[in-house]
Amino acid sequence: MSQHRTLATIPNRYAFIDSVSKQASQSTSISLMLVDVVRFSDVTTSLGIHVGDRFLLQIANRIQLLFGERVFIGRISGDIFGIVFPNESNEVVMREMFERLVEHFKTPMHYDGTAFIADFNVGVVCDGSDHFDITAFVSRAESALKQAKENKYENYCSLTKSDKTDTGRSLALKADLKRALAHNELELYYQPKVDLNTLEIVGAECLLRWNHPLDGVLFPGPLIEAAESYNMMNELGYWTLEQAFRALGELDALRMPIILSVNISPTQLYDNQLVPTLTMLSESYGLPLSFIELELTEDVALSNSLMVKKQLDELRSLDVSISVDDFGKGYSNLAYIRDLDLDALKIDKSFVMELEAHPVNRAIIEAAKIIGHAKKCCVVAEGIETVEQLHILREVGVSQGQGYLFSRAIPFNDFIQLAQQEIIIGSSPTRVQA
Repeated sequence: MSQHRTLATIPNRYAFIDSVSKQASQSTSISLMLVDVVRFSDVTTSLGIHVGDRFLLQIANRIQLLFGERVFIGRISGDIFGIVFPNESNEVVMREMFERLVEHFKTPMHYDGTAFIADFNVGVVCDGSDHFDITAFVSRAESALKQAKENKYENYCSLTKSDKTDTGRSLALKADLKRALAHNELELYYQPKVDLNTLEIVGAECLLRWNHPLDGVLFPGPLIEAAESYNMMNELGYWTLEQAFRALGELDALRMPIILSVNISPTQLYDNQLVPTLTMLSESYGLPLSFIELELTEDVALSNSLMVKKQLDELRSLDVSISVDDFGKGYSNLAYIRDLDLDALKIDKSFVMELEAHPVNRAIIEAAKIIGHAKKCCVVAEGIETVEQLHILREVGVSQGQGYLFSRAIPFNDFIQLAQQEIIIGSSPTRVQA
């Protein structure tokens, strides 16, 4: 199969749309996939446009090799590619194509001594109609891609001709969020963090839930999207911190010295009220800041922002613990990890899943353990679901973990009852043996 030697030989937006129209006229059905390279501007900013273009060329050629001659590829804009699938309108098949794409690009690309792992936002539109409208078709694909970008917990969105976008529902969620904060509809759930050797609870991750009057208990995805769209992330984040301190106060009264972890948004890290707010909460509740751990996503923690570094240094000087969440999921810059002062690395659950079947997963976890040991910080495994995974993690020397083997995220009173047990009992009928 021929490979492109330069980006100039890849059909541009206008040539590609013409090919989409042509394929639609010759096919019984058609699907269009728009592929956006996540945070690619970081590559061009750090390494230059020339290196960025070389990586884009590799991406285009690898996509062509992955899907073969039956698809047609074009470059919609700088870092967005279009892929046409003639005679295909099955959404299930298109999701499988998306999953193949993501899995394929877990293997890094290399150029001139630099490695890059590509991640994608993907929008898909399927059409099996005889009345094909190229303008509406491409516009719908762009709408799907926009929704994929806006959804922080699902990098994929597929629309058919009859699907309606959820703009109206999103606006309703935004209005609901203001009401939810005013009427105490929000609640923190707690997922235990367990000492893997003794199976005692040593901490918990605080996770938002929304007791919506119409939709029931909602998970964080739509809640956080609404907060970001409505510029309410700081308000939501500080509400979460105060609820965590209230919980710490109750735990302290019960003589249960448990550290609570709170996920912190990039918006808060750039807010100069973060440190004063934490100090105020510590004084108001009479609790040391050492009982709080802030969890940062890998891309935020490893950003080269002077503001972020200043905030993290000031937080640690106040004894606030800092951990990197989902470690290994993104493109880990080990130079930044080396220089960042951390208390914990949380290994992404994707490496714990199928740990028994894939030795390379164990090797990656062992590498994270070595890094954590060298930095004198704790290594925590996420997503532990089986006793076999627990045993392997013990062998590797990972000291803490969380996952459904021990408990899902649960309301505060249920968490207290669980924490008062001698050891955790898993969700299966079999007692987990220490």
